[in-house]
Amino acid sequence: MAAAARISRSTVSRIELGGVEDVAVRTIDAIFRALSARLELVVTWNAEALDRLLDADHAALVEAVARTLRVLGWDVAVEVSFNVRGERGSIDILAFHGATGMLLVVEIKSVIPDLQATLLVLDRKARLAATIARERGWIARGTARLLVVPDNRTARRRVSMHEATFTAALPERTVAVRRWLRQPDPEHPLAGLWFLSDVRGTVARHRVSAPRGHRLA
Repeated sequence: MAAAARISRSTVSRIELGGVEDVAVRTIDAIFRALSARLELVVTWNAEALDRLLDADHAALVEAVARTLRVLGWDVAVEVSFNVRGERGSIDILAFHGATGMLLVVEIKSVIPDLQATLLVLDRKARLAATIARERGWIARGTARLLVVPDNRTARRRVSMHEATFTAALPERTVAVRRWLRQPDPEHPLAGLWFLSDVRGTVARHRVSAPRGHRLA
């Protein structure tokens, strides 16, 4: 074990005897890797699990986006599960604009843990969206894609680190996203990234005016 993890035998022995207080996390992780296992740390804050906080943030984003789309004249369905030719999953928000026949697939992330996985999932859902929409009687002329993240320094830093990738996959921002959502253009389906600010405040105040309730940035 010591050789596989590239640590000393005495360290392995100390851990086996329960003496982990002074052992670095990277050392413990090395042991787990040597066992073909994965170390996962659960962070709690104010006696509440962090995943519960992330779920609350995700729910707030979904509520804010759904509210805005409805105000702008979209038919909205949330948490749409699907099983198309063996491909299964759930779409955070699926929206249809009856006047133009545009379909909108919205992927919402309170954090962006894996860039490639996030973009691949969004592309897969957009590919299947027209089939999923037909089950609701929505006949789409085209499908648009939108990734929504909170407007905070962490999300903006994450996007900035991969700016070229995001620009290629989701080039539209700010004014372009707002304009397209208000007047969908079937000839130019949206592929955009929406930084949504003041989400908790928006939901808590129950604003009905999309432009005032939150800001596209």
